[in-house]
Amino acid sequence: MALVWTTLLLTLSNVFMTFAWYGHLKWPQIKHGPLWVAIVVSWLIALFEYCLQVPANRIGHRVMPVAQLKIMQEAITLIVFSGFSIWFLRERLKWNDFAAFACIFGAVFFAFIDKWQPASPVSSQNDVRDSAAEIKAGEH
Repeated sequence: MALVWTTLLLTLSNVFMTFAWYGHLKWPQIKHGPLWVAIVVSWLIALFEYCLQVPANRIGHRVMPVAQLKIMQEAITLIVFSGFSIWFLRERLKWNDFAAFACIFGAVFFAFIDKWQPASPVSSQNDVRDSAAEIKAGEH
């Protein structure tokens, strides 16, 4: 259940983040207005992002290491950004954008591969032996 809440909160957080970072590029009154207005509006939107992201990270860190949490957040960011770019900004994504996204999703695969494979007793014993050998080597 923690993974579901983490994913949901990170997705909502990323919607706010994407609007905070790129929304001002669409609205003419902000895009062509003073820079400080765009900054203040972005910060106000980002406040809601943080109200969702911080709980998502706390919940997610209960069930996964922070590296997995970060790579998960990056993948969600790309999905939200792609939809935002196409739907809101009316910009097309090119083949090389999708190729770059595929590389990030490859990183997700490698970050989570240990979650999808059961640990074998032999490899766990070898890991323990290797760790013990490293500790013993450091004593000399």
